[in-house]
Amino acid sequence: MSDVKRYPNFIDGQWTADGAADWLPVVNPATEERIAEVARSGAAVVDRAVAAARRAFPAWRDLGAHRRADILRKAGERVSAHRQGIGEAMTREQGKPLNEALGEVDKLAKTFAYYAEEAVRVLGYTAPNEEPGHLSLVEREPMGVAAAIAPWNYPVELIGWKLGAGLAAGCTLVVKPSEWTPLSAIGVVRCLEEAGLPAGVVNLVNGDGPTTGQALVSHPDIDKIAFTGSLRVGEDIFRTMGGIKSVSLELGGNCPLVVAPSADLAAAVKGAVRRSFRNMGQVCIAINRIYVHRPLYDDFVAGMVAAAGRLVIADGFAVPTADLGPMTNAAGLVKVREHVADALARGARLGCGGKRPDDKPVGHFYEPTVLADCTPDMLVMNAETFGPVVGISAYDTLEEAIELANDSPYGLAAYAYARDAGEIFDMARKLSFGSVAINNVDAGIINAPYGGRRKSGTGYEHGREGMEGYLQFKHVRIRHRA
Repeated sequence: MSDVKRYPNFIDGQWTADGAADWLPVVNPATEERIAEVARSGAAVVDRAVAAARRAFPAWRDLGAHRRADILRKAGERVSAHRQGIGEAMTREQGKPLNEALGEVDKLAKTFAYYAEEAVRVLGYTAPNEEPGHLSLVEREPMGVAAAIAPWNYPVELIGWKLGAGLAAGCTLVVKPSEWTPLSAIGVVRCLEEAGLPAGVVNLVNGDGPTTGQALVSHPDIDKIAFTGSLRVGEDIFRTMGGIKSVSLELGGNCPLVVAPSADLAAAVKGAVRRSFRNMGQVCIAINRIYVHRPLYDDFVAGMVAAAGRLVIADGFAVPTADLGPMTNAAGLVKVREHVADALARGARLGCGGKRPDDKPVGHFYEPTVLADCTPDMLVMNAETFGPVVGISAYDTLEEAIELANDSPYGLAAYAYARDAGEIFDMARKLSFGSVAINNVDAGIINAPYGGRRKSGTGYEHGREGMEGYLQFKHVRIRHRA
Protein backbone atom coordinates (compact mmCIF):
# COMPACT_ATOMS: atom_id res chain seq x y z
CA MET A 1 0.00 0.00 0.00
CA SER A 2 1.39 3.42 -0.95
CA ASP A 3 2.24 5.84 1.85
CA VAL A 4 1.39 8.91 -0.29
CA LYS A 5 -2.07 10.31 -0.86
CA ARG A 6 -4.04 8.88 -3.77
CA TYR A 7 -6.34 11.10 -5.83
CA PRO A 8 -9.36 9.71 -7.74
CA ASN A 9 -11.22 10.83 -10.84
CA PHE A 10 -14.32 13.05 -10.90
CA ILE A 11 -17.20 11.48 -12.82
CA ASP A 12 -20.86 12.47 -12.77
CA GLY A 13 -20.38 14.66 -9.70
CA GLN A 14 -18.55 11.99 -7.67
CA TRP A 15 -14.91 11.52 -6.74
CA THR A 16 -14.19 7.88 -7.52
CA ALA A 17 -11.33 5.52 -8.29
CA ASP A 18 -13.62 2.70 -9.41
CA GLY A 19 -12.17 0.88 -12.39
CA ALA A 20 -8.70 2.46 -12.17
CA ALA A 21 -6.14 0.28 -13.95
CA ASP A 22 -3.42 1.24 -11.48
CA TRP A 23 -1.85 4.35 -9.96
CA LEU A 24 0.54 6.85 -11.52
CA PRO A 25 3.19 8.65 -9.44
CA VAL A 26 3.31 12.44 -9.16
CA VAL A 27 6.88 13.60 -8.58
CA ASN A 28 8.26 16.89 -7.28
CA PRO A 29 10.81 17.92 -9.95
CA ALA A 30 12.86 19.94 -7.46
CA THR A 31 13.43 17.03 -5.08
CA GLU A 32 12.58 14.01 -7.31
CA GLU A 33 10.38 12.70 -4.49
CA ARG A 34 7.00 11.05 -5.05
CA ILE A 35 4.38 13.37 -3.57
CA ALA A 36 1.11 11.72 -4.66
CA GLU A 37 -0.51 9.15 -6.91
CA VAL A 38 -3.46 9.46 -9.28
CA ALA A 39 -5.69 6.84 -10.83
CA ARG A 40 -4.81 5.71 -14.34
CA SER A 41 -8.07 5.51 -16.27
CA GLY A 42 -8.66 2.90 -18.93
CA ALA A 43 -11.30 2.76 -21.63
CA ALA A 44 -14.09 1.66 -19.27
CA VAL A 45 -13.54 4.67 -17.00
CA VAL A 46 -13.41 7.01 -19.98
CA ASP A 47 -16.68 5.44 -21.19
CA ARG A 48 -18.37 6.32 -17.90
CA ALA A 49 -17.07 9.89 -17.97
CA VAL A 50 -18.20 10.49 -21.56
CA ALA A 51 -21.59 8.93 -20.83
CA ALA A 52 -22.02 11.25 -17.84
CA ALA A 53 -21.17 14.27 -19.99
CA ARG A 54 -23.61 13.11 -22.66
CA ARG A 55 -26.44 12.73 -20.12
CA ALA A 56 -25.72 16.16 -18.64
CA PHE A 57 -25.54 17.97 -21.98
CA PRO A 58 -29.23 18.66 -22.73
CA ALA A 59 -29.92 20.23 -19.32
CA TRP A 60 -26.71 22.30 -19.40
CA ARG A 61 -27.45 23.47 -22.95
CA ASP A 62 -30.98 24.45 -21.98
CA LEU A 63 -30.04 26.02 -18.64
CA GLY A 64 -29.58 29.34 -20.38
CA ALA A 65 -26.60 31.59 -20.94
CA HIS A 66 -27.21 33.76 -17.88
CA ARG A 67 -27.30 30.80 -15.49
CA ARG A 68 -24.15 29.35 -17.04
CA ALA A 69 -22.51 32.75 -16.67
CA ASP A 70 -23.43 32.86 -12.97
CA ILE A 71 -21.74 29.51 -12.36
CA LEU A 72 -18.61 30.54 -14.25
CA ARG A 73 -18.47 33.76 -12.25
CA LYS A 74 -18.78 31.81 -8.99
CA ALA A 75 -16.12 29.37 -10.17
CA GLY A 76 -13.71 32.27 -10.66
CA GLU A 77 -14.46 33.46 -7.14
CA ARG A 78 -13.81 29.98 -5.75
CA VAL A 79 -10.50 29.82 -7.64
CA SER A 80 -9.46 33.08 -6.00
CA ALA A 81 -10.50 31.73 -2.61
CA HIS A 82 -8.35 28.61 -3.13
CA ARG A 83 -5.49 30.50 -4.77
CA GLN A 84 -2.81 29.47 -2.28
CA GLY A 85 -3.63 25.77 -2.27
CA ILE A 86 -3.83 25.46 -6.05
CA GLY A 87 -0.61 27.45 -6.47
CA GLU A 88 1.27 25.31 -3.95
CA ALA A 89 0.10 22.12 -5.64
CA MET A 90 1.29 23.47 -8.99
CA THR A 91 4.74 24.37 -7.69
CA ARG A 92 5.22 20.99 -6.06
CA GLU A 93 4.23 19.02 -9.17
CA GLN A 94 5.37 21.30 -12.01
CA GLY A 95 8.31 23.17 -10.51
CA LYS A 96 7.64 26.82 -11.32
CA PRO A 97 8.28 29.26 -8.44
CA LEU A 98 5.32 29.75 -6.13
CA ASN A 99 4.87 33.44 -6.93
CA GLU A 100 4.64 32.58 -10.63
CA ALA A 101 2.21 29.74 -9.90
CA LEU A 102 -0.02 32.10 -7.92
CA GLY A 103 -0.03 34.47 -10.88
CA GLU A 104 -1.21 31.63 -13.09
CA VAL A 105 -4.08 30.91 -10.69
CA ASP A 106 -5.06 34.57 -10.86
CA LYS A 107 -5.19 34.32 -14.67
CA LEU A 108 -7.50 31.33 -14.37
CA ALA A 109 -9.91 33.31 -12.19
CA LYS A 110 -9.89 36.11 -14.78
CA THR A 111 -10.50 33.60 -17.57
CA PHE A 112 -13.64 32.31 -15.87
CA ALA A 113 -14.80 35.89 -15.30
CA TYR A 114 -14.16 36.76 -18.96
CA TYR A 115 -16.09 33.80 -20.31
CA ALA A 116 -18.93 34.47 -17.88
CA GLU A 117 -19.37 37.73 -19.79
CA GLU A 118 -18.97 36.10 -23.21
CA ALA A 119 -21.57 33.41 -22.37
CA VAL A 120 -24.39 35.94 -22.79
CA ARG A 121 -23.03 37.16 -26.14
CA VAL A 122 -23.65 34.09 -28.27
CA LEU A 123 -25.35 35.99 -31.04
CA GLY A 124 -27.11 34.91 -34.24
CA TYR A 125 -28.56 36.92 -37.10
CA THR A 126 -31.30 36.99 -39.72
CA ALA A 127 -30.56 36.42 -43.39
CA PRO A 128 -32.62 37.96 -46.21
CA ASN A 129 -34.66 35.70 -48.50
CA GLU A 130 -35.47 36.23 -52.17
CA GLU A 131 -39.01 34.94 -51.69
CA PRO A 132 -41.46 37.08 -49.68
CA GLY A 133 -43.05 35.56 -46.61
CA HIS A 134 -39.88 33.74 -45.48
CA LEU A 135 -37.55 34.46 -42.58
CA SER A 136 -34.12 32.87 -42.08
CA LEU A 137 -32.74 32.72 -38.56
CA VAL A 138 -29.07 31.78 -38.14
CA GLU A 139 -28.42 30.50 -34.63
CA ARG A 140 -25.41 29.13 -32.80
CA GLU A 141 -25.69 26.03 -30.65
CA PRO A 142 -23.16 24.14 -28.52
CA MET A 143 -21.46 21.19 -30.21
CA GLY A 144 -22.07 18.70 -27.43
CA VAL A 145 -19.41 16.79 -25.47
CA ALA A 146 -15.85 18.10 -25.64
CA ALA A 147 -12.61 16.35 -24.72
CA ALA A 148 -10.21 18.85 -23.13
CA ILE A 149 -6.61 17.60 -22.94
CA ALA A 150 -4.16 19.92 -21.22
CA PRO A 151 -0.35 19.93 -20.94
CA TRP A 152 1.89 20.16 -17.90
CA ASN A 153 3.66 23.46 -18.51
CA TYR A 154 0.65 25.65 -17.59
CA PRO A 155 -1.57 23.06 -15.94
CA VAL A 156 -4.18 25.50 -14.60
CA GLU A 157 -4.30 28.28 -17.17
CA LEU A 158 -4.55 26.03 -20.23
CA ILE A 159 -7.30 23.90 -18.69
CA GLY A 160 -9.08 27.15 -17.86
CA TRP A 161 -9.11 28.30 -21.49
CA LYS A 162 -10.93 25.13 -22.48
CA LEU A 163 -13.27 25.00 -19.50
CA GLY A 164 -14.21 28.67 -19.71
CA ALA A 165 -14.91 28.70 -23.44
CA GLY A 166 -16.61 25.30 -23.52
CA LEU A 167 -18.88 25.89 -20.53
CA ALA A 168 -19.83 29.37 -21.76
CA ALA A 169 -20.83 27.89 -25.12
CA GLY A 170 -23.04 25.30 -23.42
CA CYS A 171 -20.88 22.20 -23.95
CA THR A 172 -20.13 19.55 -21.37
CA LEU A 173 -16.55 18.36 -20.98
CA VAL A 174 -14.30 15.46 -20.10
CA VAL A 175 -10.95 16.83 -18.96
CA LYS A 176 -7.69 14.91 -18.98
CA PRO A 177 -4.85 16.78 -17.29
CA SER A 178 -1.24 15.80 -17.85
CA GLU A 179 -0.11 12.87 -15.75
CA TRP A 180 2.79 15.07 -14.63
CA THR A 181 0.54 17.79 -13.16
CA PRO A 182 -2.84 16.40 -12.10
CA LEU A 183 -3.07 17.88 -8.60
CA SER A 184 -3.62 21.53 -9.56
CA ALA A 185 -6.23 20.41 -12.12
CA ILE A 186 -8.05 18.51 -9.39
CA GLY A 187 -8.06 21.75 -7.38
CA VAL A 188 -9.70 23.58 -10.29
CA VAL A 189 -12.44 20.96 -10.63
CA ARG A 190 -13.14 21.20 -6.90
CA CYS A 191 -13.75 24.94 -7.43
CA LEU A 192 -16.28 24.18 -10.16
CA GLU A 193 -17.97 21.70 -7.83
CA GLU A 194 -18.19 24.34 -5.10
CA ALA A 195 -19.61 26.82 -7.61
CA GLY A 196 -22.65 24.59 -8.09
CA LEU A 197 -21.81 23.03 -11.45
CA PRO A 198 -24.38 20.29 -12.13
CA ALA A 199 -23.20 16.67 -12.01
CA GLY A 200 -21.72 15.41 -15.25
CA VAL A 201 -21.11 18.80 -16.84
CA VAL A 202 -17.37 18.56 -16.16
CA ASN A 203 -15.70 15.22 -15.59
CA LEU A 204 -12.01 14.64 -14.88
CA VAL A 205 -10.16 11.47 -15.84
CA ASN A 206 -6.53 11.02 -14.87
CA GLY A 207 -4.08 8.93 -16.81
CA ASP A 208 -1.38 8.92 -19.46
CA GLY A 209 -1.66 9.67 -23.15
CA PRO A 210 -1.40 6.17 -24.66
CA THR A 211 -4.04 4.74 -22.33
CA THR A 212 -6.43 7.47 -21.22
CA GLY A 213 -5.86 10.13 -23.84
CA GLN A 214 -6.20 7.68 -26.70
CA ALA A 215 -9.44 6.23 -25.29
CA LEU A 216 -10.84 9.75 -24.92
CA VAL A 217 -10.05 11.21 -28.35
CA SER A 218 -11.19 8.07 -30.17
CA HIS A 219 -14.45 7.78 -28.23
CA PRO A 220 -17.43 7.87 -30.64
CA ASP A 221 -19.49 10.13 -28.34
CA ILE A 222 -16.90 12.95 -28.31
CA ASP A 223 -17.99 15.82 -30.59
CA LYS A 224 -15.07 18.21 -30.07
CA ILE A 225 -11.39 17.74 -29.18
CA ALA A 226 -9.39 20.61 -27.66
CA PHE A 227 -5.72 19.68 -27.20
CA THR A 228 -2.57 21.55 -26.24
CA GLY A 229 0.68 19.63 -26.53
CA SER A 230 3.31 18.32 -28.89
CA LEU A 231 3.16 18.12 -32.68
CA ARG A 232 3.65 14.36 -32.53
CA VAL A 233 0.63 13.82 -30.30
CA GLY A 234 -1.44 16.28 -32.33
CA GLU A 235 -0.72 14.30 -35.49
CA ASP A 236 -1.61 11.08 -33.64
CA ILE A 237 -4.99 12.59 -32.69
CA PHE A 238 -5.84 13.21 -36.34
CA ARG A 239 -4.88 9.64 -37.23
CA THR A 240 -6.73 7.91 -34.41
CA MET A 241 -9.68 10.08 -33.35
CA GLY A 242 -12.19 8.05 -35.36
CA GLY A 243 -15.12 9.64 -37.16
CA ILE A 244 -15.64 13.31 -37.96
CA LYS A 245 -14.99 15.62 -35.02
CA SER A 246 -14.30 19.28 -34.52
CA VAL A 247 -10.67 19.74 -33.51
CA SER A 248 -8.63 22.61 -32.09
CA LEU A 249 -4.94 21.91 -31.60
CA GLU A 250 -2.20 24.12 -30.18
CA LEU A 251 1.01 22.26 -30.98
CA GLY A 252 3.81 24.54 -29.88
CA GLY A 253 6.27 26.61 -31.82
CA ASN A 254 9.85 27.54 -32.55
CA CYS A 255 9.35 31.23 -31.92
CA PRO A 256 11.74 33.87 -33.27
CA LEU A 257 12.72 37.32 -32.03
CA VAL A 258 13.96 39.91 -34.51
CA VAL A 259 16.02 42.77 -33.09
CA ALA A 260 15.71 45.45 -35.77
CA PRO A 261 18.31 48.13 -36.56
CA SER A 262 16.30 50.77 -34.66
CA ALA A 263 15.62 48.59 -31.59
CA ASP A 264 16.00 49.81 -28.01
CA LEU A 265 18.78 47.37 -27.11
CA ALA A 266 18.19 47.38 -23.35
CA ALA A 267 14.48 46.75 -23.79
CA ALA A 268 15.16 43.97 -26.30
CA VAL A 269 17.57 42.22 -23.91
CA LYS A 270 15.12 42.49 -21.02
CA GLY A 271 12.26 41.09 -23.09
CA ALA A 272 14.37 38.34 -24.59
CA VAL A 273 15.57 37.09 -21.22
CA ARG A 274 12.05 37.01 -19.85
CA ARG A 275 10.44 35.19 -22.77
CA SER A 276 13.38 32.83 -23.41
CA PHE A 277 13.74 31.54 -19.85
CA ARG A 278 10.44 32.07 -18.03
CA ASN A 279 9.06 28.76 -16.74
CA MET A 280 12.47 27.28 -17.69
CA GLY A 281 11.66 27.89 -21.35
CA GLN A 282 8.78 25.42 -21.09
CA VAL A 283 6.36 27.75 -22.87
CA CYS A 284 4.80 27.21 -26.29
CA ILE A 285 5.48 30.87 -27.10
CA ALA A 286 9.01 30.94 -25.64
CA ILE A 287 11.67 32.67 -27.71
CA ASN A 288 13.84 29.89 -29.15
CA ARG A 289 15.91 31.78 -31.73
CA ILE A 290 17.00 35.40 -31.97
CA TYR A 291 18.12 37.36 -35.04
CA VAL A 292 20.05 40.56 -34.26
CA HIS A 293 21.17 43.31 -36.64
CA ARG A 294 24.92 42.87 -36.97
CA PRO A 295 25.99 46.29 -35.56
CA LEU A 296 24.00 45.50 -32.38
CA TYR A 297 25.00 41.85 -32.17
CA ASP A 298 27.96 41.86 -29.79
CA ASP A 299 26.31 44.21 -27.30
CA PHE A 300 23.08 42.19 -27.41
CA VAL A 301 24.86 38.89 -26.76
CA ALA A 302 26.83 40.42 -23.89
CA GLY A 303 23.61 41.81 -22.41
CA MET A 304 21.85 38.44 -22.67
CA VAL A 305 24.74 36.61 -21.00
CA ALA A 306 24.91 39.12 -18.15
CA ALA A 307 21.15 39.12 -17.56
CA ALA A 308 20.86 35.32 -17.72
CA GLY A 309 23.64 35.03 -15.18
CA ARG A 310 21.65 37.12 -12.69
CA LEU A 311 18.60 34.84 -12.73
CA VAL A 312 17.94 33.04 -9.45
CA ILE A 313 17.40 29.27 -9.80
CA ALA A 314 15.90 27.47 -6.81
CA ASP A 315 13.26 25.13 -5.49
CA GLY A 316 10.25 27.33 -6.24
CA PHE A 317 8.45 26.26 -3.08
CA ALA A 318 11.38 26.98 -0.76
CA VAL A 319 12.15 30.27 -2.55
CA PRO A 320 8.81 31.61 -3.86
CA THR A 321 10.44 34.67 -5.44
CA ALA A 322 12.98 32.70 -7.50
CA ASP A 323 13.16 33.49 -11.20
CA LEU A 324 13.35 29.83 -12.23
CA GLY A 325 12.61 26.46 -10.72
CA PRO A 326 13.48 23.04 -12.13
CA MET A 327 12.29 21.61 -15.41
CA THR A 328 9.23 19.45 -14.99
CA ASN A 329 10.57 16.07 -16.09
CA ALA A 330 13.76 14.22 -16.94
CA ALA A 331 12.79 13.78 -20.61
CA GLY A 332 12.86 17.55 -21.08
CA LEU A 333 16.35 17.70 -19.61
CA VAL A 334 17.57 15.06 -22.03
CA LYS A 335 16.25 17.07 -24.99
CA VAL A 336 17.89 20.27 -23.71
CA ARG A 337 21.26 18.55 -23.42
CA GLU A 338 20.91 17.12 -26.93
CA HIS A 339 20.16 20.54 -28.43
CA VAL A 340 23.04 22.23 -26.61
CA ALA A 341 25.49 19.48 -27.61
CA ASP A 342 24.32 19.68 -31.22
CA ALA A 343 24.83 23.46 -31.34
CA LEU A 344 28.29 23.31 -29.82
CA ALA A 345 29.33 20.50 -32.17
CA ARG A 346 28.24 22.64 -35.14
CA GLY A 347 30.25 25.67 -34.02
CA ALA A 348 28.02 27.68 -31.68
CA ARG A 349 29.70 29.72 -28.96
CA LEU A 350 28.56 29.08 -25.37
CA GLY A 351 27.84 32.40 -23.71
CA CYS A 352 26.64 30.98 -20.40
CA GLY A 353 24.96 27.94 -18.91
CA GLY A 354 25.09 24.59 -20.62
CA LYS A 355 25.04 22.50 -17.46
CA ARG A 356 23.36 21.63 -14.18
CA PRO A 357 23.90 24.30 -11.48
CA ASP A 358 26.80 23.32 -9.24
CA ASP A 359 24.70 23.72 -6.07
CA LYS A 360 21.79 21.58 -7.32
CA PRO A 361 22.82 17.89 -7.19
CA VAL A 362 19.17 16.78 -7.08
CA GLY A 363 16.22 17.84 -9.19
CA HIS A 364 15.67 18.62 -12.88
CA PHE A 365 17.66 21.85 -12.83
CA TYR A 366 19.56 23.36 -15.77
CA GLU A 367 21.27 26.72 -16.08
CA PRO A 368 19.81 29.33 -18.47
CA THR A 369 21.88 28.87 -21.60
CA VAL A 370 22.82 31.43 -24.26
CA LEU A 371 24.30 30.11 -27.51
CA ALA A 372 25.82 32.69 -29.87
CA ASP A 373 26.93 32.49 -33.52
CA CYS A 374 24.21 29.97 -34.33
CA THR A 375 23.37 28.71 -37.82
CA PRO A 376 20.05 27.48 -39.28
CA ASP A 377 21.17 23.83 -39.31
CA MET A 378 21.37 23.70 -35.49
CA LEU A 379 18.50 22.08 -33.59
CA VAL A 380 18.26 25.08 -31.30
CA MET A 381 17.39 27.19 -34.35
CA ASN A 382 15.08 24.83 -36.26
CA ALA A 383 13.31 22.74 -33.58
CA GLU A 384 11.45 23.54 -30.38
CA THR A 385 13.84 22.98 -27.46
CA PHE A 386 11.20 23.59 -24.77
CA GLY A 387 13.86 24.35 -22.20
CA PRO A 388 16.06 27.20 -20.91
CA VAL A 389 18.14 27.53 -24.08
CA VAL A 390 18.20 30.26 -26.72
CA GLY A 391 20.23 30.55 -29.92
CA ILE A 392 21.37 33.89 -31.38
CA SER A 393 22.42 34.76 -34.92
CA ALA A 394 23.43 38.00 -36.69
CA TYR A 395 21.83 39.34 -39.88
CA ASP A 396 22.57 42.18 -42.29
CA THR A 397 19.21 43.28 -43.72
CA LEU A 398 15.75 43.27 -42.17
CA GLU A 399 14.38 41.33 -45.15
CA GLU A 400 16.94 38.62 -44.42
CA ALA A 401 15.85 38.50 -40.78
CA ILE A 402 12.17 38.23 -41.68
CA GLU A 403 12.94 35.41 -44.13
CA LEU A 404 14.91 33.53 -41.46
CA ALA A 405 12.13 34.05 -38.90
CA ASN A 406 9.48 32.71 -41.30
CA ASP A 407 11.61 29.75 -42.38
CA SER A 408 9.98 27.31 -39.97
CA PRO A 409 7.25 24.69 -40.11
CA TYR A 410 5.85 26.34 -36.96
CA GLY A 411 3.86 29.55 -36.83
CA LEU A 412 2.61 30.22 -33.32
CA ALA A 413 4.21 33.50 -32.22
CA ALA A 414 6.98 35.89 -33.22
CA TYR A 415 8.55 38.86 -31.46
CA ALA A 416 10.32 41.99 -32.62
CA TYR A 417 11.89 45.13 -31.20
CA ALA A 418 12.09 48.33 -33.26
CA ARG A 419 11.56 52.06 -32.85
CA ASP A 420 11.29 52.98 -36.52
CA ALA A 421 7.64 52.97 -37.67
CA GLY A 422 8.52 51.54 -41.07
CA GLU A 423 10.37 48.62 -39.51
CA ILE A 424 7.51 48.03 -37.05
CA PHE A 425 4.84 47.82 -39.73
CA ASP A 426 7.00 45.82 -42.14
CA MET A 427 7.52 43.14 -39.51
CA ALA A 428 3.89 43.24 -38.34
CA ARG A 429 2.77 42.55 -41.92
CA LYS A 430 5.43 40.11 -43.07
CA LEU A 431 5.99 37.86 -40.05
CA SER A 432 3.72 34.87 -40.73
CA PHE A 433 2.61 33.83 -37.25
CA GLY A 434 -0.67 33.63 -35.38
CA SER A 435 0.55 36.25 -32.90
CA VAL A 436 3.19 38.95 -33.39
CA ALA A 437 4.34 41.00 -30.39
CA ILE A 438 6.38 44.13 -31.07
CA ASN A 439 8.28 45.91 -28.31
CA ASN A 440 6.81 43.49 -25.78
CA VAL A 441 6.93 39.73 -25.18
CA ASP A 442 3.35 39.03 -24.14
CA ALA A 443 1.93 37.54 -27.32
CA GLY A 444 -1.47 36.60 -25.90
CA ILE A 445 -4.28 38.37 -24.06
CA ILE A 446 -7.50 36.67 -23.02
CA ASN A 447 -9.82 38.80 -25.16
CA ALA A 448 -7.97 38.32 -28.48
CA PRO A 449 -7.66 35.10 -30.52
CA TYR A 450 -4.65 32.89 -29.86
CA GLY A 451 -3.68 30.18 -32.32
CA GLY A 452 -1.01 29.02 -34.69
CA ARG A 453 -0.30 28.53 -38.36
CA ARG A 454 1.26 25.63 -40.22
CA LYS A 455 2.37 22.88 -37.82
CA SER A 456 1.60 24.99 -34.76
CA GLY A 457 -1.98 23.78 -34.97
CA THR A 458 -5.48 24.68 -35.98
CA GLY A 459 -8.29 26.59 -34.30
CA TYR A 460 -8.17 29.24 -31.61
CA GLU A 461 -8.31 29.76 -27.88
CA HIS A 462 -8.82 33.07 -26.05
CA GLY A 463 -11.37 35.66 -27.00
CA ARG A 464 -14.77 35.19 -28.57
CA GLU A 465 -13.06 33.05 -31.19
CA GLY A 466 -12.11 30.54 -28.50
CA MET A 467 -15.75 30.16 -27.46
CA GLU A 468 -16.94 29.97 -31.06
CA GLY A 469 -14.82 26.85 -31.47
CA TYR A 470 -17.38 25.06 -29.25
CA LEU A 471 -20.39 26.33 -31.25
CA GLN A 472 -22.05 25.22 -34.47
CA PHE A 473 -24.45 27.04 -36.78
CA LYS A 474 -28.09 26.19 -37.40
CA HIS A 475 -30.15 27.80 -40.16
CA VAL A 476 -33.89 27.92 -39.43
CA ARG A 477 -35.95 28.98 -42.47
CA ILE A 478 -39.55 29.86 -41.65
CA ARG A 479 -42.37 30.43 -44.09
CA HIS A 480 -44.71 32.70 -42.19
CA ARG A 481 -46.97 34.00 -45.01
CA ALA A 482 -48.32 32.38 -48.14
